[in-house]
Amino acid sequence: MLTKSDIISTVRMLQEENLDVRTVTMGINLVECAGRDMKSTAALVYKKIKLKAGNLVRICDELSAQYGLPVVNKRLAVSPASLLLEGHSRVDALTLAKAMDKAAADVKVDLIGGFTALVQKGMTPGEKILIESLPEVLSQTHRVCSSVNVATTKAGMNVDAIRLMGKTILRIAQATKNKKGFGAAKLVVFANIPEDNPFMAGAFLGAGEPECVINVGVSGPGVVKRSIDRLIKQNPNCSLDEIAEEAKHTAFRVTRTGELIGRDVAERLGVQFGVVDLSLAPTPRVGDSIGEIYIAMGIKKLGAPGTTAAVALLNDAVKKGGAFASSSVGGMSGAFIPVMEDHALAKAVADGTLTLEKLEAMTAVCSVGLDMILLPGNTTAETICGIIMDEAAIGMINRKTTGVRVIPVPGKKVGDRVDFGGLFGSGTVTNVNCPNGSAEFVNRGGHIPAPIQSLGN
Repeated sequence: MLTKSDIISTVRMLQEENLDVRTVTMGINLVECAGRDMKSTAALVYKKIKLKAGNLVRICDELSAQYGLPVVNKRLAVSPASLLLEGHSRVDALTLAKAMDKAAADVKVDLIGGFTALVQKGMTPGEKILIESLPEVLSQTHRVCSSVNVATTKAGMNVDAIRLMGKTILRIAQATKNKKGFGAAKLVVFANIPEDNPFMAGAFLGAGEPECVINVGVSGPGVVKRSIDRLIKQNPNCSLDEIAEEAKHTAFRVTRTGELIGRDVAERLGVQFGVVDLSLAPTPRVGDSIGEIYIAMGIKKLGAPGTTAAVALLNDAVKKGGAFASSSVGGMSGAFIPVMEDHALAKAVADGTLTLEKLEAMTAVCSVGLDMILLPGNTTAETICGIIMDEAAIGMINRKTTGVRVIPVPGKKVGDRVDFGGLFGSGTVTNVNCPNGSAEFVNRGGHIPAPIQSLGN
């Protein structure tokens, strides 16, 4: 039961602390659109997206005005596009992507995810076509986002697919050279990809999902930070378990608010409600930062010893609060660490206190992985492959989602600044401390077997 203090706290989050629904994402099943003729398939894809999502933005805007709660992004996630590409060509892949892009623009959503391939155990011709088409797709569309899953705890790690992804990421960066390699920012390489994640660039509609579904992503890093600030002001000597408790209670209230919006959107559209993903996803704005939360806890230099423990504390508290608030918590639900999208993390990388290696350690306990990290333009495919393999290993062994979204910036070197603007933010080009020395290991290819943890039956 909600108490008077809970209601007052929620009102304060809305009026003073910039609480928002970060994204309402509609999932749409496109498998029925598959056919031998890609022009017909693309036309059916466009028609179905328009039919299902035509009123999404309007209803989100109406509810935002009704509740006084901003819905920042309206997005779509579709069935893996690789399923529609079996028996087709790279030209057909671009035709499909352009149909998705046009449909997303016409229904006025921000982004559309689902140009996706699941290749953790092997690669079909359609999946290979999708991956090989990504340089053209991500350079010639505006709203299309892509994800590729290369490992799971159950299946192990597909190193051959990772080798292809390393080369493809470099090709995407070159294809969008005039935009500082921005195309790579619309691609995530996953291990244990969630099938109901509403956040981009990794959103898609998984095989076990409904025909059409609404998933909501609620993000309140500013709200959590201010709640911890108030706690410390009241009790400067508060313990870490008291900080964890405060973060948990705040996550509870944020989750309840997000589920209210999500269920209302689904009801008005006449579709099923899926999950609320309580992921503390930052934006470049001051006051909307994950890094600021760790600083408030007492990590005055991000990257210092103890930073990984602070990430673990926050991630766990967010999950506990969300799980108690709703039986429909899903997606990734935890703390993100997208470097370019968080001004405090970006500053720590620029200052040299937060290195790629420390970020990798933090991904073992956060809700996703290495996210929005700028690399020098001369980074080799083998180095990128090694980064992906390390992250996939963390996810595979620990039964968790990990992802890699790195952007090799053509013509840029370590220390250079890059600004993508808007939600994608800005940052400093960084590098691995030992970029060479793993090529022989990576180029052996093959498959890393599933770990003993996979034998859960």
